[in-house]
Amino acid sequence: VSYKSPAERSGEDVDIILARLKCVKAFERFHPSLLQQICLCGFYECLEKGITLYRQGDIGTSWYAVISGSLDVKVSETANHQDAVTICTLGIGTAFGESILDNTPRHATIVTREFSELLRIDQREFKSLWEKYRQCMAGLLAPPYGVMESGGRSTDSEYKNYSDISNVHLPYNVPSEKILRAGKVLRDAILSRAPHMIRDRKYHLKTYRQCCVGTELVDWQMQQSSSVYSRIQAVGMWQVLLEEGVLNHVDQELTFQDKYLFYRFLEDEQEDAPLPTEEETRESDEELQDTLLLLSQVGPDAHMRMVLRKHPGQRAADDLEIIYEELLHIKALSHLSTTVKKELAGVLIFESHAKAGTVLFNQGEEGTSWYIILKGSVNVVIYGKGVVCTLHEGDDFGKLALVNDAPRAASIEDFNRILRDVEANTVRLKEHDQDVLVLEKSPSSIQTSTHGTTTTPSHYKYTVMSGAPEKILEHFLEMMRLDSHLNESALDDFVLMHCVFIPNSQLCPVLMAQYPFKQERLDYTLNNKRRVIRLVLQWASVHGDHLQEEDASLAFLEEFFVSVSDDASVIPALKDQLPELEKLVKNSVPGLTVTPIVLCPHAVLFKVYCSDHTYTTIRVTVAASVREVISAVADKLGSAEDLLLVNLSSAGGEKVVLKPNDISVFSTLSINGRLFVCPRDQLDSLTPLPEQEGPSTGSLGSFELMSSKDLAYQMTVYDWELFHCVHEHELIYHTFGRQNFKKTTANMDLFLRRFNEIQLWVITEICLCAQLSKRVQMLKKFIKIAAHCKEYKNLNSFFAIIMGMSNPAVSRLSQTWEKLPSKFKKFYSEFESLMDPSRNHRAYRLTVAKLDPPIIPFMPLLIKDMTFTHDGNKTFIDSLVNFEKMRMIANTVRIVRYCRSLPFEPSQTSKNHPDVRSYVRQLTVIDNQRTLSQLSHRLEPRRT
Repeated sequence: VSYKSPAERSGEDVDIILARLKCVKAFERFHPSLLQQICLCGFYECLEKGITLYRQGDIGTSWYAVISGSLDVKVSETANHQDAVTICTLGIGTAFGESILDNTPRHATIVTREFSELLRIDQREFKSLWEKYRQCMAGLLAPPYGVMESGGRSTDSEYKNYSDISNVHLPYNVPSEKILRAGKVLRDAILSRAPHMIRDRKYHLKTYRQCCVGTELVDWQMQQSSSVYSRIQAVGMWQVLLEEGVLNHVDQELTFQDKYLFYRFLEDEQEDAPLPTEEETRESDEELQDTLLLLSQVGPDAHMRMVLRKHPGQRAADDLEIIYEELLHIKALSHLSTTVKKELAGVLIFESHAKAGTVLFNQGEEGTSWYIILKGSVNVVIYGKGVVCTLHEGDDFGKLALVNDAPRAASIEDFNRILRDVEANTVRLKEHDQDVLVLEKSPSSIQTSTHGTTTTPSHYKYTVMSGAPEKILEHFLEMMRLDSHLNESALDDFVLMHCVFIPNSQLCPVLMAQYPFKQERLDYTLNNKRRVIRLVLQWASVHGDHLQEEDASLAFLEEFFVSVSDDASVIPALKDQLPELEKLVKNSVPGLTVTPIVLCPHAVLFKVYCSDHTYTTIRVTVAASVREVISAVADKLGSAEDLLLVNLSSAGGEKVVLKPNDISVFSTLSINGRLFVCPRDQLDSLTPLPEQEGPSTGSLGSFELMSSKDLAYQMTVYDWELFHCVHEHELIYHTFGRQNFKKTTANMDLFLRRFNEIQLWVITEICLCAQLSKRVQMLKKFIKIAAHCKEYKNLNSFFAIIMGMSNPAVSRLSQTWEKLPSKFKKFYSEFESLMDPSRNHRAYRLTVAKLDPPIIPFMPLLIKDMTFTHDGNKTFIDSLVNFEKMRMIANTVRIVRYCRSLPFEPSQTSKNHPDVRSYVRQLTVIDNQRTLSQLSHRLEPRRT
């Protein structure tokens, strides 16, 4: 749509572009009217890594905004491009290029740091927007076009001096109207429900008027709402009030603590503070819930600021974990090791600069700190060139020569110390002067002296950081504890992730070689044999049915079993492990497997269509390649000459010619996508089947007769079946690229497609409902279904339903939403807050953390986490396996394992509803966003 010229774009096109930009959180800074105008005149550009957008000194012709990716800003003092130095990086939502307003030369060279998507506006249209929207654009542009208050450099040393951190000024001087109201609502609720909490209190012979106690405030808040999940979350919510001065510590401390400390509401600072009226008390319940919801959304940010304000030496383990979790999701830090990130969590400090125009450091000064922007923006100014760019939330800046362009977040002295400490505790095992195993040494237990003043490590543990695959395996076998019945997580990491760096075809000979044959020292040999047997059993258990597809793995198991059987006749101590191994071999693995069964049979039937819409049905394996599919079709059509296999979407214009080596293509089709085969010269003439358009009428007649709870229950039963069948390794294949493993991810593909199907079901049904009153009832029903899905811990469908309702084709139906009862609007708002992506989806993660299995998690987020880890960390470092990366990805996979650690038991009280069961398993949807948008505009045309 964005490739079209502005004159060709319809209202639906603009809605589609607008929806895409609204998904980028940074674009929230743009006024809605301005954003819509940008969608009318902007062009889409996608650029590969290393592309120069324009050079320093050029006369510009366009203004840009970053939709995805990032770009480096390079400046040369000599006008020689080879001398250019990167001064900062522009991230998502950054806008740049405003020098076109007065035709001044570009101040810097802009080069894509990675694959990036940009929105480009030509000079003429940009000047027109500037004239019309000057006021709201000023906040987006760098000075002199934007707004910048005068102000000198901050001379406060308190930000840099740890000893003075407790004196750092809070960022707010006057409470915002929202938070002021929130404080009043909470105070009134306490006075009406638990008036004993606000009273005069005595401590050390001193009386404190009208105070509350920190622990009591946390206790009370957790009792008021199910949206408050933990004491840490409640502390963050009270911290919001403390930061804005609506709640105050009696000794003016700046952090709220869950302790016996006294706090006073702002209203109680006055003499004769007013009590809530009867009317305020009656109306308080609904407003209280709204207030708690508001605070739960802003609380995590306040809690993070509170933790960062603490002196590093005063940070508790929980504080460090909160900071570390934040660092995990900062892309520019991803190349640093876990140890370095954990050390950084101990030295990061918070700076607040409330006054615009404050200078953090001047050009030419020696850099002593590096920064990441949590909130707000920073202008980068070059002498003689003015403001060259503006950095926003998530961007970093500082002395770029620090360490590999790492973001600036701590003092250089701290950072260098951390690197020195990490290196000092690094053990490198070498062969032929080459590292073969890199371990990190850390104390595993602490001994305290009799005086209680000194601590010394009693012994150390060694964590694998990187290594050659065989050496990593040897290390884990040596460290294995035979007296433990639990799977050691480090060994489990290896068993789960080895397919990335040593496939089974290479691992099996290594395992066989590790099984000792010499028996000079029987006790030593016996323990080594038992370790290898235990490892093989764990390996087979994790791989499950996948081993059946590998002749080499099955041959190894048979050979290994024979060796162990022969040894057991001589060494009786091995006999206790023999039955499990025998069962494994006899059943060719599935009998032992603790991983889910495979949903897709090893062979599948599906239709392949021709250009005249006739079709042939073929039977191929799940992992069949495109070449094999074409061969099977050719056997029926009689010719394979120059045939293409094409994925044709319902939109018709999207024809994807599949590559010969692509595998398992049937499971990667879009909801209404179909496979077509045709000679190359017929490609342009392919048209979609009529059935691909989806339904023309909704299923309201049957849908409204089914109860919301039954629908949610049957959806959960089906979703659990799909989720249960996703093999753990499919997540790994999906992350690293299944083509690298020649393995199918069919079960995962089907589960992810179900998420899209439910979203589209919601949009389709609402857009096909012509009667306004019925649409309102349908909205209510979908909100109810979402609530029941959440109750059943089916978070995947819960998110899909809410995302369907937030699709532009539904969200724009203002007449429908206006008639939705306020109770349901409130539910929907609460559900939307759980989807809030800020702080790396912290609201969702808090929700999941308190749930017990079985759980159906929000799978797209797990995939995003794994992709983030994969993209941000090298798989090999100096030719050695980066095992720390393997460990991080394995931890995400284990979340799936935890969610399925208990079975989903169908409700004994629920009746079997075959109609509902059949309905949820055969949803018919429209998957063309343009069609859905057109239907939406027919229901409620755009108001002029």
